[in-house]
Amino acid sequence: MSPKRAWLFIFLILLIDQVSKVYIKTHYSLGERTEVVSWFQILFVENDGMAWGTTLSDIFSFISDKSAKLILTLFRIIAVSFIGYWLFSVIKKKKSKVLIVAVILIFAGALGNILDSVFYGILFNDSYGQVAAFLPEEGGYAGLFYGKVVDMLHFPIWEGFLPEWIPFFGGQHFRFFEPVFNIADMAISSGIGILIFFNQRAFRELPKTDTPSEASHNNLT
Repeated sequence: MSPKRAWLFIFLILLIDQVSKVYIKTHYSLGERTEVVSWFQILFVENDGMAWGTTLSDIFSFISDKSAKLILTLFRIIAVSFIGYWLFSVIKKKKSKVLIVAVILIFAGALGNILDSVFYGILFNDSYGQVAAFLPEEGGYAGLFYGKVVDMLHFPIWEGFLPEWIPFFGGQHFRFFEPVFNIADMAISSGIGILIFFNQRAFRELPKTDTPSEASHNNLT
């Protein structure tokens, strides 16, 4: 895959991700939902932390919420920089398309969520009991690097009480699928899934092709 194609792919993922987030942020108040079908809802939530809404301050009680948010955002920026370098490397070395597509998905998804964390706090006001405005006169709801990630895709496919015979969780209320996520999360999960389930195809060494000069030399010999 050429670098141009890779960047086009990344741009399209980011465009879909950011358009969907800006639409939700400027058309829904926090917690508002629209039922598309019984098992799929548009539900606006904001994630201030890591996966499942966990924050560093939940893990390390001595870290304040504000410091935890800044550390997490900076960590994401460093992580996506390494992923970007990895992507540049696999394209340059002409690794398998499966690996390149997987890294593209992970990179684009991570970058999409970083945009929220870095910029959304200064671009929008808060969504508590109201629909947020873009570039409000009174300023945004947080400073640079303190934005929250916008999530909206919810798939409550099944909800009920688990059978009593299930160890540890029997009789408890359960909903599948509980998490609310976004397009960027889908891209990251898809990329990781490709690396897990197509591991051998992703990391196999492709046969080297001769350069024009080498091919000419081989023909003469």
